[in-house]
Amino acid sequence: MISAAAPHPHNCLTTLVNEVIATACQTPAGKAAVPIAPEIPNNPNKKKVLFVTSELADLVKTGGLGDVSAALPRAMRHLHDVRVLIPGYPQVINSDNPIHIIGELGGHAALPACKIGRMDLKDGLVIYVLICPELYEREGTPYGANNGRDWPDNHIRFARLGLAAADIAANLAQIHWQPDLVHAHDWPAGLAPAYMHWRGQRTPTLFTIHNLAYQGVVSLACCPELGIPSHALQQEGMEFYGKLSFLKAGMAYASHITTVSATYAQEITTPAFGCGLDGFLHSKTQQGLLSGIPNGIDETWEAASDPHLVAPFSIGEWQGKAINANHVRTLFGLKPSKGPLFAVVSRLVYQKGLDLTQGVAAYIVANGGQIAIIGRGEPEEEQAMRELALRFPGQIGVRIGFNETDARRMFAGSDFLLMPSRYEPCGLSQMYAQRYASLPVARNTGGLADTIEDGITGFLFNESSVQSYEQALGRAFKVFAFPGLLNAMRCRAMSAPFNWCQAVEPYAQLYEQLVLKSLTRVGKP
Repeated sequence: MISAAAPHPHNCLTTLVNEVIATACQTPAGKAAVPIAPEIPNNPNKKKVLFVTSELADLVKTGGLGDVSAALPRAMRHLHDVRVLIPGYPQVINSDNPIHIIGELGGHAALPACKIGRMDLKDGLVIYVLICPELYEREGTPYGANNGRDWPDNHIRFARLGLAAADIAANLAQIHWQPDLVHAHDWPAGLAPAYMHWRGQRTPTLFTIHNLAYQGVVSLACCPELGIPSHALQQEGMEFYGKLSFLKAGMAYASHITTVSATYAQEITTPAFGCGLDGFLHSKTQQGLLSGIPNGIDETWEAASDPHLVAPFSIGEWQGKAINANHVRTLFGLKPSKGPLFAVVSRLVYQKGLDLTQGVAAYIVANGGQIAIIGRGEPEEEQAMRELALRFPGQIGVRIGFNETDARRMFAGSDFLLMPSRYEPCGLSQMYAQRYASLPVARNTGGLADTIEDGITGFLFNESSVQSYEQALGRAFKVFAFPGLLNAMRCRAMSAPFNWCQAVEPYAQLYEQLVLKSLTRVGKP
């Protein structure tokens, strides 16, 4: 491991290169050292699971939730029958995948009636589309207009999603498929377990927190519109400091709660990371109702075969990586350079610590580095990134927006990924980067702490400060100066076991346990 204080990185070179190259870089040329998942036998205890989400990467994506929603049901297909429920946004309706109307649902309070469509993706994944044009068929993101502002009726839009899940679980939609369990994700699906509980439905529910900071908080005045009973307005219900929290509703009424890394599961029970819910979550932990299950990444993240890349590459063969780097430099208007290329692939929001990257930008450029930045988010953060590029023309480039192809080429072409997040429940970018031999420089928090080996597959820093960040960057620059060490770390990073096949088993077991527990409870006199 490379210490921040170590003045002679060549001492580490001898030790780590011998260790790492002996293991990770023994892969024959042209072969990728990615763990191969064993053939998964069919599960005799297969359950029917309704996966409720506000985004899915195949159709519409704003962040990691979309990636997880696309990957986890597919990774689970040999173990359980997992089908996805998603609102019918324009991106979904116009996706060129046929949709067949198979059911209808009545309204409730201010929630309008809607239809249920079925979409079968080419690989067999079944998507139930919630068709309600007045709520969902709008230009913009799933959550707001293209100006970055949320839709004012999001409480109606996503309460309708939660109620539809409850209706399907109760077989009210008559779609000839009824789940044994409902798995709801983040605040947009938070009312699914709530409506099911209020109705006395016995189908077990699992609620996954992807980011505690986004809670779906609305006024108490929304209660009549949403049909929320008065007994829900208490501390152990969905009341949150005199308002309503969709996220808390999911946590309060679900049979079990998960979040997306073990470290984050512990962090959110503390005042520093609990967003006002630390006491509530600590209580859930004490009851054995909160656990951390890390996300994975799907099999498309493979540098040797990814069609998005300008040139493929594999462990020990870095020419393709260099070709992608040249492409990225040209795309972002960066000058030719033999120095390290740093990438930022991120939502542009406060959580991601972009102000810290602004603070270290001069240090990176002064030491011969360049930065390519892609993402969209809060208007203020977007403007700050534009101004950063103007300060360092030819050395820092920014593209506001998101393009999957460009992002993948940035992971493949960069030497280092910058992730100075103030908190990070799981994070996927650091896994993508490692798979493509880009070493993350990241804050030691949440899923970043769980997926980066400091000094082996990346660099971690502890404090959310420019000084702590620069110390980690100094270690990265030292490693870059020694190609043998750099390539050894690349080998280890590319070999990291981040496939969903590693992460899916805990979910599969939890599904079975929750269904069994529910059946046992029902069977009691």
